[in-house]
Amino acid sequence: MHHRIVLIHAVSMAINPIKYAFTKHWPEAEIVNFLDDSLSSDRATSTGLDSAMMDRFSKLGDYAASINASGILFTCSAFGPAIDMVAKNETIPVLRPNEAMFDLALKTGRRIGMLTTFENSIASMTKEFDEMSKNRRINSILCTHLVPGAMEKLKKGDSRGHDKLVAEAAKKLDSCDTIMLAQFSMAPAKKIVSDATDKPVLTAPEAAAQRMKTLLLQ
Repeated sequence: MHHRIVLIHAVSMAINPIKYAFTKHWPEAEIVNFLDDSLSSDRATSTGLDSAMMDRFSKLGDYAASINASGILFTCSAFGPAIDMVAKNETIPVLRPNEAMFDLALKTGRRIGMLTTFENSIASMTKEFDEMSKNRRINSILCTHLVPGAMEKLKKGDSRGHDKLVAEAAKKLDSCDTIMLAQFSMAPAKKIVSDATDKPVLTAPEAAAQRMKTLLLQ
């Protein structure tokens, strides 16, 4: 059976990491990319998700469904409530970017570190993680650390500088059992982060690709 997976991005840097993850874990799936980078810039200057932003996400979900998508994966981590709305409105699987990674993290330990390069994603991701922990009756602690300047370096094409900053920040989470890289755009830094710490390092793209495959092929 043919499966078309629509990936919805708010930054262009998220495209290659998730493309690589699907190539590695589910190469048979057809991948369709939607990119609206005004989502991230508008979110960065807002204090929350207003009705206009919610409507934009609703339209993105409806359009994905209209082209016969088998599933929708959002790769933008600062829009949790909007993604939940799309999931309720559509009849196909709709995944938040980090839910699969959170699931894996909760299976590896109780003190979980999370590195992030986009400050406005912290509140919604923390809420999502805490709710998942509570629903599973797991007494976990999330230690979040923002990596200042990393996203800016990546936007300027300095991926090496971005990865170096992320790896240095990982050392500050030495007391954690596991380290998560919050943004999809951080996934290429996994190797250098792993070299900088002896903790397991999880990335959202690989976990999400495997989760979508499981949902649609089970």
